[in-house]
Amino acid sequence: MTRLDRYLFRQLGITLLAVTIGLAALVWLTQSLRFIELVLDRGLSFAVFIELTGLLLPSFFAVILPITTFVVTLFSYVRLNGDRELVVMRAAGLSDWQLARPALFVATLATALCMALQTWLVPVSHAAFRSWQFEIRNEMAAILLQEGVFSSLGDDLTVYARRRESDGTLRGILVHDLREPGNPVTIMAEEGRLLSTPSGPRVLLLNGQRQQLEPAAEGRPARLSVLSFAENSVDLATSSRTQADVARNRDSRERFVSELLDPDPAENLPERDIRKFRAEGHQRLASPFTALSMAMVGLAVALSSGFRRHGDWRPAAIGVGLVVVLLALGLSGGNLAARHNRYIPLIWLHALGPALASAWVLSGLPGWPRRRPAPPARDLEG
Repeated sequence: MTRLDRYLFRQLGITLLAVTIGLAALVWLTQSLRFIELVLDRGLSFAVFIELTGLLLPSFFAVILPITTFVVTLFSYVRLNGDRELVVMRAAGLSDWQLARPALFVATLATALCMALQTWLVPVSHAAFRSWQFEIRNEMAAILLQEGVFSSLGDDLTVYARRRESDGTLRGILVHDLREPGNPVTIMAEEGRLLSTPSGPRVLLLNGQRQQLEPAAEGRPARLSVLSFAENSVDLATSSRTQADVARNRDSRERFVSELLDPDPAENLPERDIRKFRAEGHQRLASPFTALSMAMVGLAVALSSGFRRHGDWRPAAIGVGLVVVLLALGLSGGNLAARHNRYIPLIWLHALGPALASAWVLSGLPGWPRRRPAPPARDLEG
């Protein structure tokens, strides 16, 4: 690597690192606001909050890095062009490919990092994030109970407490339990206390009433059964879904590429989910190459624009417009591939096509018809 390459590489690398970290921190801040209530109102420790939201960062970096690679490449070379540095480098005999070499090296590193994120770190971190969510919802259900609010502990259990005393005693409790299919249960009690047991949190209810709707049977209609009690307890951790159900319904972001491309037949996934998983698997493998493609689009726009005076916005506007169109096409192609797997080649075309087109531009548009120079005017006196 020449001294000039090191100079450009240092500028590009430091700028890319700063922009990517800054933008990821901004996205993390906006996304973590939905969890701040757990700290301020429900007693979740700040360390758990940082760990929980920190698990979202790999997915942010995987999405942001191709975009920041393009932005840094385009605006760095536009600035070099406006400051006449590229003019001096071309005068020294450097071709467009030689000028693009440092940016291509940075883009290759970004592509490798995106590949590691998409194929390993994103599924690992998202699985840990979902595990934390499950634990908070089931094992730490006490922190989810908020005074005067219907708190959903899963999809099939809702708890309401009119007031929560400083010692943890709950006043005016209502529990609506749908965990047993076909037998909804509603429990009302004057007061209750949260208990921690090895099997998970429970609420001890005092002086209440239990109402259960018994389904209709042969010869009798459905009926409401009412039972008064002095003391009763309800398990807040038990869910109607078993661990096998949870494993069978894992989110696509929790799965590795091999699991997406070849789902386990034992999971009995519907055909629609299998199509979505296969498209997601190809998206995971192809999306890292968009970092290289977008960087090459920025290079093609900046280096083919010729000398521009400082402050000219046209190359930057053209480059941004092209990438916005590419992102829209990528979303459309991904949605089509998820519905019909025969459109999966569109995912790879979107990832690699811009790089090939940009390489053609950087090579001087070989094969493109060129306008012939006008013949010199004849000397009329002759």
